[in-house]
Amino acid sequence: MRIVLCDDNRILCEALGNALESRGHQVLAITTTAADGIAAVGAHRPDGCILDLRFSTGPDGLRAAQAIRDQYPDTRILVLSGLSEPAAWSQALRIGVAGFLRKDQNVAQIADALDLIAAGGSVFDPTVSRHRSTPPARAGRDPLHVLSPREKEVLRRIVAGQTTGQMTCEMNVAPSTLRSYVKNVLAKLGAHSRLQAAALGSRKGL
Repeated sequence: MRIVLCDDNRILCEALGNALESRGHQVLAITTTAADGIAAVGAHRPDGCILDLRFSTGPDGLRAAQAIRDQYPDTRILVLSGLSEPAAWSQALRIGVAGFLRKDQNVAQIADALDLIAAGGSVFDPTVSRHRSTPPARAGRDPLHVLSPREKEVLRRIVAGQTTGQMTCEMNVAPSTLRSYVKNVLAKLGAHSRLQAAALGSRKGL
């Protein structure tokens, strides 16, 4: 995915950019103000923009997100921010961002989120999304209905943010067995990553 990074912490941006490029993404520009981020998106027309919400000077990230959505709708926005107030989350959702993750995600999770967004999906961190009211469920069968009791347990633990080590220890299963459970959960839910499965499980009240 061709991306622009916009965060007032340049060191963080450069480190994240290097890590994402090692995962196959292409960083076109690094900017440290919202205004420069908007300008970079206009100049490069990237596939995506990773955007913080809080800047020390100039417009904030939500205003930048709105400007990018209005002027460059083909650029999908992934908000990556330590700001998780429900009002900010709700406004970002109304603007139409493709994803909202907290900054405590690891690089693999951010790269997975970009892969999902590039495929046309959306990614919202369950620790952020649980602060707002649950959105209306899609019509049709509850997707969790297809999971076995053991698979639902795995999904609950994914929603809770447990690591593979924690799950294998507490469930008393081998890592290979856990990987099979996780693979089945993702396949049955049509999810591309644990993060997406966690978001779905959180929306369903797990």
